[in-house]
Amino acid sequence: MNLEGLTLLPQPRHVRAQEGALSLRQGARIVCQGEPQALLPIASALQKAVWETQGMQWNLWAGSAEGDPLAQAVLTLDPSAGMRAQGYRLQVNPQRIMVTASDAAGLFYGVMTLRQILRQCPRQLPCGEIDDHPDFPSRGVMLDISRDKVPTLETLFSLVDELAEWKINHLELYTEHTFAYRNHREVWAQSSPMTGEDILRLDAYCRARFVELVPNQNSFGHMHRWLKLPRYRRLAECPDGFEWSWGGRSEDPFSLNPTDPASLQFLAELYAELLPHFSSRKFNVGCDETFDLGQGKSRQECERKGKGRVYLEFLLQIYELVQRHGRTMHFWGDIIMEHPELVPELPKDVVALEWGYEATHPFDEHGARFAASGIPFYVCPGTSSWNSIAGRTDNCLGNLRNAAENGLKHGAVGYLITDWGDNGHWQYLPVSYLGLAVGASLCWCYQTNRDRDIVRALDVHVFRDDAEVMGRLAYDLGNAYQKIGHIVRNASVLFHFVHSPASRPLPESATEETIRSTAEYIRAVTEPLSRASMRRADAALIVDEFANAARMLLHGCRRALALRRGTIDSLEERHALAADMREILGEHRRLWMARNREGGLQDSTRVLEQRLKEYETN
Repeated sequence: MNLEGLTLLPQPRHVRAQEGALSLRQGARIVCQGEPQALLPIASALQKAVWETQGMQWNLWAGSAEGDPLAQAVLTLDPSAGMRAQGYRLQVNPQRIMVTASDAAGLFYGVMTLRQILRQCPRQLPCGEIDDHPDFPSRGVMLDISRDKVPTLETLFSLVDELAEWKINHLELYTEHTFAYRNHREVWAQSSPMTGEDILRLDAYCRARFVELVPNQNSFGHMHRWLKLPRYRRLAECPDGFEWSWGGRSEDPFSLNPTDPASLQFLAELYAELLPHFSSRKFNVGCDETFDLGQGKSRQECERKGKGRVYLEFLLQIYELVQRHGRTMHFWGDIIMEHPELVPELPKDVVALEWGYEATHPFDEHGARFAASGIPFYVCPGTSSWNSIAGRTDNCLGNLRNAAENGLKHGAVGYLITDWGDNGHWQYLPVSYLGLAVGASLCWCYQTNRDRDIVRALDVHVFRDDAEVMGRLAYDLGNAYQKIGHIVRNASVLFHFVHSPASRPLPESATEETIRSTAEYIRAVTEPLSRASMRRADAALIVDEFANAARMLLHGCRRALALRRGTIDSLEERHALAADMREILGEHRRLWMARNREGGLQDSTRVLEQRLKEYETN
């Protein structure tokens, strides 16, 4: 196979195959040319990759490689090389491998590409050249650790290794209540939160892999885990609940009261404790979805000034807090985008996060507004995994491409792939791999990755499945959401078949025929699962995770079919559904604990346990 025929993730910008091959030798040298201490972790990463893929031990050396017959890899860090930031040149000839970059990040990414070549080429590497650099300077992933899943450090370390190989350089852990603030134990006591020591260790681990761990603490809306407790209720905009904009009522408070100075004092205390644990100078303060703003204590101010003005004034006060810590404030841009006349009043050194999770989200229109205002912004698509159980593949791909294309068009400075956990965080981590990998590829080089075969890349570099089962399975199972013929925003109807109470009407398209055919599709897609041959330490766990995801989808189909037929209350049907749900629950608890902390598990299983109780008592 020549260099152009290899599968790489992301696909580099320029690949040129040449004649010949380099035969790899045991005991060869990796020669570091440049600052030795800057090169050591990068050279060590290559040394590890050679051992893992070739079973060969290569030695590290510093200095010149000229005339050295043992030098099979030369890593050159040369600021005067004139290469783009984070870019690299990788050359393979019959004598050696040469990776050159003007900065350490670029050299690291060259080694990550080399690792993927080594994974596919035992003993011999095809000759050729790769010239590469990123489209977006900041390429990030945000994991939701507040609804309800807090990963173990081991899980996070493993994920960082994978993201770094895919050239992701920014990681956030979305936080509402899951940092162990010293004086606020009652908020996080049942959540197994991230501690200060956890963050310090994760930050160091990320830095060694050229990933910036960015602090994240929502600071306006989404504060219900705090505000429902008696100690904090006084800070709420609506202490006794509010009306959702789409109908219905929340009995719990949701947002801070922006007109109360105590709200700002509260945030100042949180920031002062949280931020010293991070080396990053960025800080995502959230401030999205302030649904109850103007319904409670700020009503008069909102009527007098306008809701947008009240929002902006509080945002600017938060900005001043962030400035005191020497950080750049990032914030979700959805609320300010509802008041576009106020966008020009934002400080020019904030970063707006333009998010949207449907394939048709107006990244073009909104990006143009931020670009015209001179406000730096990120585009923030998602993995489409939440509220789905197994993902929404086609929507995910459309959403990720839309964000990359229009982010580039309007000069976005970053691309942040979000992975949320709404309504119990029922999707298992490997369900999100497709979206994370595709997003990482698109934000590195949109042109070479927009139309590529992601299934092959998933098998080679994500699941590492020699049987070529898992890439196709993950892709196709993620499209089961379309088979009923009823598409809902930000969710899969199959998720609702499990999550929603029996009193919720089924969509008209959910006929006996479409439900049965959907179940048949899920069984057919997952039938090859046992034949997967993944070269990963967690291979068996991934098989079990996809098996239980399929089990949950099929349970939803069976439940929907019983509801459609009117047999949901028959003794035979209830016994079958109860037995099925007991197995799902048992597996869900076990699989949760394999990657995550115990906190949040009770919240995740609450609806599943309600379903079981319904089956057992009706």
